[in-house]
Amino acid sequence: MADNSSVIAAAREWCGSRMALATVTSTWGSAPRPRGSHLLIHEDGRFEGSVSGGCVEADIMAVAAEVIAGAGFARRRYGVADAAAWEVGLPCGGEIEVMVQPVVVGGFDPALFDAIATARDEGRAMEVFTDLATGASTLAAGAGETFVNRYEPPRRLLIVGAVQIAQVLAGLAREMGVTTVVIDPRGRFLTAERFPGTTLDDRWPDEAVAAFRPDGATAVVTLSHDPKIDDPALVEALKAGAGYVAALGSRRSHAARRERLAAAGLSPAQINRVEGPAGIDIGAVGPAEIALSIAAGMVRALHDRG
Repeated sequence: MADNSSVIAAAREWCGSRMALATVTSTWGSAPRPRGSHLLIHEDGRFEGSVSGGCVEADIMAVAAEVIAGAGFARRRYGVADAAAWEVGLPCGGEIEVMVQPVVVGGFDPALFDAIATARDEGRAMEVFTDLATGASTLAAGAGETFVNRYEPPRRLLIVGAVQIAQVLAGLAREMGVTTVVIDPRGRFLTAERFPGTTLDDRWPDEAVAAFRPDGATAVVTLSHDPKIDDPALVEALKAGAGYVAALGSRRSHAARRERLAAAGLSPAQINRVEGPAGIDIGAVGPAEIALSIAAGMVRALHDRG
């Protein structure tokens, strides 16, 4: 799944300027970026996003300059470069195909960025169809060879319990571009000094989680160790169908938690969705490593959904 949040934001900010949009349409082997990844190029040379992690960006930006100047739609395919030659390619051994469109009506219509942003804000996925013969993108499928790019809702993480592990986990999520909220009704724990750059919510966890309407792109992780705080959040997350639900604690405490969730009216299938103990087993020791294991569990779950 490609995360194009920064590209969508830049396109809306640069609205009115001439731009080109590069998109990975196919991948083979060890491609550095997934299908659907974007690189947006402004007429003044600024850019946002990536189609290869840096391997072919310079060549794509040269093509984009031609597209912006009026050359029109272009498609390029990149494979393994000759290490002994000044050749553009992918040292990882994979192959990618990239299309470059002008950001105009008849190419990638600028209005599509607003439509995608609106759908994501509402927690909806959206598909854009591009005719690979003409380079025109629309919201309706065409009859010819078509590339379909699916824009998923942005990934979110709701952390319940403003503990030390939460501090590290919030930082990791921020670096991955995951929108993060820390929820805790205990004011002494929930401070801007402890969680810089993170949205804080001091409502009771079940109320807060319900208000955020967790969807398949949302992770809910409970860390407080207090059933009065954690359990209500888990109930709301499971009822809403959050993409990843996890709870900190030992296997013994998780067994007791399962009994409480059953008593709260949740089905066995719902309860089985709770990852407890939270995270991937990497033999973690200490808050930083535990946070890393939880972040890894979240990424795995959100990539595997659907």
